[in-house]
Amino acid sequence: MVPVSAENGHQTLSRQQARTEATRRKLLRSAEYAFARHGFEATRIEDVAASAGYTRGAFYANFKSKEDLFMALLEDVVRRRIADVQGRLSEAQTPSDKADVLRDYYAHFAIQRTWSLIFLEFKLFAVRYPRVRARLQERLQNLRATANHMLREISEALGHRTPVSSTAAVAAMGALSNALLLEQLVDPDAISPAELHTLLSAFFDLITGEDRRFAPRRSR
Repeated sequence: MVPVSAENGHQTLSRQQARTEATRRKLLRSAEYAFARHGFEATRIEDVAASAGYTRGAFYANFKSKEDLFMALLEDVVRRRIADVQGRLSEAQTPSDKADVLRDYYAHFAIQRTWSLIFLEFKLFAVRYPRVRARLQERLQNLRATANHMLREISEALGHRTPVSSTAAVAAMGALSNALLLEQLVDPDAISPAELHTLLSAFFDLITGEDRRFAPRRSR
């Protein structure tokens, strides 16, 4: 029997990790497509696995359940978006420039139809099941931490303050974008895409303290 060196063992482990990660990524992309096309509850695990080129066994080797799959997809989407916006912010020179970047990013990406509809449906599903709701709540609190920090940092750099906590501000921004997008999809004549962008941009300015109604009052 030929002994396996530490180096070879490390290489084998790395290749296995790479294959596992590749499988996981394919399953996540397959799930995102299936959830968008059929909805979370109607999507079957078999279909997600088959579309990615795997069996149910491969699915369960990576995820415990369809809910577990959604949570992983949520983390993946949020982390990719955070990395994207952080890259854009790093190129901005002034606090005002950073605010413009974050505003435009929010107003544009918060109303992307595919992921917004997936997330809206899962929220409604979670509300009906306390265990799932508690799990989603915990996951969202963790994922929002970075967004909270970015919003608070930019507001402070501008010399403003948010009218509510950064946690409430981030949650409100997400809730408003979801509600407006849903309304626009149901009745496109009521709100145009351009008006949707304008409304979200205005709300961002309100939240970050650009609206002077939330400026600290001067004592007489």
